[in-house]
Amino acid sequence: MLVLVTGGASSGKSAFAEDVALSFGGRRVYLATMRAWGQEGLARVARHREMRAGKGFTTVECARDLSSCVLPFENATVLLEDLGNLVANELFADDGSLRDFRAVLADVVEGVMQVTGSCDNLVVVTNEVGCDGGSYSIETETYIRLIGSASCELAASFDAVVEVAAGVPSVVKGALPDDAGNKFVDIGREGEM
Repeated sequence: MLVLVTGGASSGKSAFAEDVALSFGGRRVYLATMRAWGQEGLARVARHREMRAGKGFTTVECARDLSSCVLPFENATVLLEDLGNLVANELFADDGSLRDFRAVLADVVEGVMQVTGSCDNLVVVTNEVGCDGGSYSIETETYIRLIGSASCELAASFDAVVEVAAGVPSVVKGALPDDAGNKFVDIGREGEM
C-alpha cells in the first residue's frame, strides 16, 4: 500500500505516518532524507530518533538520489521522512546553484516510485508550504512549486492520501487499513477519527 501523509509544520503528520507504518507489521525501514545542518537540525534528528526508538525501524539515510538507495531487506514497510527535505536536497547543487525544475521533479518522483518497487508498503511524509501568501525569493518559490508538484504527482498514483492538521488526520483519498485496533478508517467524508 502507498500512503502519502501531508500537513503543515508541527501538525502531527510525522507521528501519524509512523503509526500508519507500524500498523502494517513486518520489517520496517525508516528512510531518512534530512541533512542535519546546525544545532536545530541535529535536535530534529534526535527527536525523530527518540520517537521511533524501540519500534523496530532500521534506519537508512539517503538525502539525495533515491534511485540509488538500497534497502536492507525486501518486502518491508518503508517510512520516508520526508519529501520536503528530499526536494531541497535535490534542488540545490553542491555549489548552491538551483538545478533545473523538471529534472529535479523527475528525480524526486522517479526515486520515490523506485522505492515502491522494493517494498510492500510505503508511507511518505510531505509538507504543505507556501499557503501563507507571502512573498519569497526565487529559490524559495521554486522549492514551494517543486514540493507541491511532487506531492501532487505522488498523490495521483498512491492508494491513500491523508492530511493532518492540529493532530487530526483526514483521509482525502482512498482508505487506510482497518487494523485490529480499529485505529484507521476512511474518515474523508465521515468526520473525525
